[in-house]
Amino acid sequence: MAAPVALLQPIKLPAGPAPLTPDQQYWRSFKSQLLIPSQHSSPVTHISSPSVSANPLSVSTPETFAVTSGSRVQIISSRTRKVLKAITRFGVDDIAHSGEIRRDGRVLVAGGDSGTIQAFDINSRAILKTWKEHELPVWTTKWSPTELTTLMSCSDDRTVRLWDLPSESSTATFVGHEDYVRSGCFLPGQSSNILVSGGYDAQVKIWDPRTPQRAAMTFNHAAAIESVLPLLDGTTLLASADNQISVLDIVAAKPLQLLKNHQKTVTSLSLASNGTRVVSGGLDGHVKIFETASWNVVAGFKYPSPILSLSVIGSGASREDKHLAVGMQSGLLSLRTRLSGQQKALEREKQKEMQALIEGNIDEYDKKKGKRKTGGWEKRTRGKDFTGEGADIVIDGNARGKIKNQSKWETALRKGQYATAIDLVLGAEVSTPRLAQSPQSRSDQYSAGLTQVQHVSNQNVLTLLTALRHRSALRTALKDRDATTLPPVLKWLNKNIADPRHLKLTSDVMLLLLDLYSDQMGLDPEVDKWIERLHHRVRINAEFSQQALSTSGMLDTLIAGA
Repeated sequence: MAAPVALLQPIKLPAGPAPLTPDQQYWRSFKSQLLIPSQHSSPVTHISSPSVSANPLSVSTPETFAVTSGSRVQIISSRTRKVLKAITRFGVDDIAHSGEIRRDGRVLVAGGDSGTIQAFDINSRAILKTWKEHELPVWTTKWSPTELTTLMSCSDDRTVRLWDLPSESSTATFVGHEDYVRSGCFLPGQSSNILVSGGYDAQVKIWDPRTPQRAAMTFNHAAAIESVLPLLDGTTLLASADNQISVLDIVAAKPLQLLKNHQKTVTSLSLASNGTRVVSGGLDGHVKIFETASWNVVAGFKYPSPILSLSVIGSGASREDKHLAVGMQSGLLSLRTRLSGQQKALEREKQKEMQALIEGNIDEYDKKKGKRKTGGWEKRTRGKDFTGEGADIVIDGNARGKIKNQSKWETALRKGQYATAIDLVLGAEVSTPRLAQSPQSRSDQYSAGLTQVQHVSNQNVLTLLTALRHRSALRTALKDRDATTLPPVLKWLNKNIADPRHLKLTSDVMLLLLDLYSDQMGLDPEVDKWIERLHHRVRINAEFSQQALSTSGMLDTLIAGA
């Protein structure tokens, strides 16, 4: 008994290098972008989330974060991405700055253009404390990572102050900057009582509360300091000045590196991935992610407006990255969310269910998942699949050679019409005429059916050429071509001759064409044009191969001498 005819198996090329790095794949998983406009389109100047306590017995970190824009501070849930509360108890002409939630989620502190610092009860939005010692706008307020009642502030009056929530006045005042002080923070870890400030005098100063009269350490820069950020180890500090980010070693009291990846001023810095990544945003609208080992850019985003603030919002006990929050000058807050764990599994199941619904396989999907139809579904569909008793049973004869869903070029290949198969596969996605029963020249058939050549499936072309080579029919398929049927073959060769995955096949086709048509060069300008392009591509790739071999030889010499 003859074996049934099977479909021609397509050629599977070896996988090339991954187009995306693991970091790029990770940051591209921050999807589901949500844009939240601010009131009166006020610029979003600050985004912050509560710090994580180092004490495992302390209260859990709240799943909220604060967004400051105009004269209000909004409290947003990191679970639902909805605004929970809005604190607006600022002066009529006052502008809020640096709204910060305490790590227990009960108190929020914020500064303002009037120089006032206010502490609010988040639940009732009542004002708990008001300080008015600063004479000019307060741009930064920060809670201590270890003490619930301690906070710091930085102001345009060139001072940095330390506060205790029950006290009516500041507990320490640090004087030393010669211009506005608009950024500051506490060092993490064992140095949590040490303060850092950055001013428009191009200086980053480190303060010890025991000696507030002078700075313990000073780092000079070339431009005004916009933002400072310590790493989790407490020994490395980042400071953004103009379009550069400096990496400072606090222990050695010297700069380590200068990052120049932004085109305009870097306005905000944030930690991500448990301190192994640093995210920066600038007035150029770019967000860049750096790895902290060698400080290379591993991923990035582009936004339509200058970026004034950003923060990576963590979630859960391990504080995994969940949201990338970016505040823009246009008044928009962008939230990109990364689904993980159970949420990711649920989203994947929803996509599978929707795909099954589109394909009409929802019943099989429900049966596989064990879902039961509700509302009398079985009663409504009872008997619909009954075909009757004694229904005719049709037994088909020998179906050998009857292949369904076979493309026209495969049909031509099976019938031995090799040249027609090549013509068809080079224009496989256009409407081609049915293979004629009467003799017809291949040029007329090609012109009639392939007048509009669209995208060519490279896999189909490779499958056909490989099958023709196995049948020793390449010469038969490529001979006797004219100025209409030869250029598509040369065009495909020009596109694929440099791909190393099928270089042997394309080289065989190219050499065979040169052997068949070398005596006809100069007779048709279109054919000559594609031959010249093919010669140019082969020469360039040969030079690349020679350079690669030279580089390989040099590396082998270095490895041997190591």
